[in-house]
Amino acid sequence: MSLFSELIEQVKQQPQKIVFPEGNDARVVKAAVRLAEDQVIFPVVLGEKTEVTQLAGKRLPDQLEVIDPKNYPAADFDQMVAAFVERRKGKNTEEQARQMLQDVNYFGTMLVYLGKVAGLVSGAVHPTGDTVRPALQIIKTKPGISRTSGAFIMTRNDDQERYLFADCAINISPDAQQLAEIVVESAKTARLFKIDPKIALLSFSTKGSAKADEVTKVAEAAKIAKKLAPEEAIDGELQFDAAFVPSVAKQKAPGSTVAGHANVFVFPELQSGNIGYKIAQRLGGFSAVGPILQGLNQPVSDLSRGASEDDVYKVAVITALQATM
Repeated sequence: MSLFSELIEQVKQQPQKIVFPEGNDARVVKAAVRLAEDQVIFPVVLGEKTEVTQLAGKRLPDQLEVIDPKNYPAADFDQMVAAFVERRKGKNTEEQARQMLQDVNYFGTMLVYLGKVAGLVSGAVHPTGDTVRPALQIIKTKPGISRTSGAFIMTRNDDQERYLFADCAINISPDAQQLAEIVVESAKTARLFKIDPKIALLSFSTKGSAKADEVTKVAEAAKIAKKLAPEEAIDGELQFDAAFVPSVAKQKAPGSTVAGHANVFVFPELQSGNIGYKIAQRLGGFSAVGPILQGLNQPVSDLSRGASEDDVYKVAVITALQATM
């Protein structure tokens, strides 16, 4: 059984309601229909029902719910507005809240916050900021986590090879504390995918082989991460070959329990993370699913705008899995 077949069976044990704000996109609608027909989750699609049905190309399954925000019951919308204003603690007026909740991502995020659904999947049409901003303003990060981050599950050879890459989506230049938080959250995400995390903080230096502020930041992040999660296998700074290749690890980082065996790779900043996962995907033949947003109080997932219908399906499964943890 493949990794995602295992995850699907796991999610089916506790089916979750997941909202899809982009009911005007065929990839999203068709994935939601499949998820309902396969009885994996209870999809909630935001959009006009006629358009959603047309994009589906078939009768919508009973397990799929369509909500048109423009025709949402007035009493329920008033409740949503009041909750939004309270959550924003004076940063937005009622009038502003009503306007902001016309945006499907804000509307969908409030459904998550109010407990009407367990998670949200968006980003097939909208840029990352449009998905992440409402999540940060409304759902917010977990205690002790200053920022959310984005991880990709990288699989190859029928999912037999599995690695986690982070942060490849959100933080342009995290400092040492933020990098350490990404390490801790990445360990939790890895376990969702049956990965026993051995986490390498990547750099162009291994154990002081180069001197630079960028190297110092990664080494400091490794120290902080070990204090935050002493039970985890964490090491850094490591070059990728030292982290991944046992023979290189023996030369460059002898005695490390992570070097040569790493399966979770934390990049020092967004540029290298984004480039790294795309090289693995396009040249290495890995499947890249994500980004999976980490560190939020409730699960919100941001699709790539190049996502396929199958990508939407898989990310929804991950989101539902996060909701059960």
